[in-house]
Formats: sequence, structure tokens, C-alpha cells
Amino acid sequence: MTEVDDSPWLVVGLGNAGEKYAATRHNVGVMVCDLLAARVGSSWKRDRSGRADVVESRLGLGGPRVVLARSRGYMNESGGPVSTLVKFYGVSLDRVVAVHDELDLDLGRLRIKQGGGDNGHNGLRSMRSSLGSGEFHRVRVGVGRPPGRQDPADYVLKAFARRENADLEEVVDRAADAVGELVRNGLEAVQNAYNR
Repeated sequence: MTEVDDSPWLVVGLGNAGEKYAATRHNVGVMVCDLLAARVGSSWKRDRSGRADVVESRLGLGGPRVVLARSRGYMNESGGPVSTLVKFYGVSLDRVVAVHDELDLDLGRLRIKQGGGDNGHNGLRSMRSSLGSGEFHRVRVGVGRPPGRQDPADYVLKAFARRENADLEEVVDRAADAVGELVRNGLEAVQNAYNR
């Protein structure tokens, strides 16, 4: 009988903590993790370091162990809490998933990949710096480019427009499904299903 690998996955929803930022484009990764936590019927608890909220569960019946996480600080400080959780739970880098906003994809689009640069994303930059590598998985959730000459830094800190809510709800739902597919069936399977 083959032994099943039951080592945990760490799924991090990148964003800024606090009500002020909750509905902004930069927090779409947190929205995805909030939905995943709701799906498994669990409430967020502060981790031992006090720098992150976590949910420990399994995605699906008999599914892999997963730690969902969201930082209690700012996006550009995400790496510290993530590296603390990686060490505490003994998560290997190939089982770390960052769910984050992506300016280079239109709202409603998803791309899943492993590795790469940070493309100017402060949360990814902080994670790469603290983990010493960028070879973690990314679920990139499109939020679109700012209109006209609006500064991208301002744009991602603005809430979604009311007319975008239906697209937002759909892409958050699909991104949560994609996380489940990734941790259950691997990168190739999720890319075939969602990178279209």
C-alpha cells in the first residue's frame, strides 16, 4: 500500500488588514481565502506569532491538509508572517500558494503558475525576500489596469465599482475552486482547467 503524503499546504491571501482595505482590488486574495474559510465552515484564529490569521482544515472530504492564512499587517510586510507560518507548520516551498491581485489580467481572468518574479507586486516581493525564493505557486486574480493615467498604486487601493461586483463575485468563486484543484490534483491539472 502506498503511503499518502499528508504534509500541509499553506494558502496565503495577500492583502492589507483592516476594514479600510477589505473591499479594495489589492485585497482580492484575502477575499478568496475568506470564501475558502467559509466553505470549510471555519472561523479565522490569530496564529501564535500574532502576525496572521489562520484556518486549519482539509479542502474536501479526505482532501489534503491546508492552512489558510491572511496577514494582520500591510501587503508589503507579508513575507515575515508567511515565513513564520512556513516554519511553524513545516510547509515545503512547493506547497505554498499566494493568491493575489494581478493588474496585467482583466477582471474575471485567472492564471495559475509556479515561480517567477514579483512584477512590481509588493506582497510577492516581500514573500520572495523572506522565503529566499520565488518558487511558490501563484493564483493570479485579474483586477485590470487603471483607466487613463491613474497611478496603479492608487488604483489597487480603491474599491471595486458597483458594476464590477458580479464579475468580482464570479472570479473570487473560480479562484477558490482553482486553489482546491491545485492542492488536490497539482499544477498541470489546474492550469489545464483555468489558464484559458
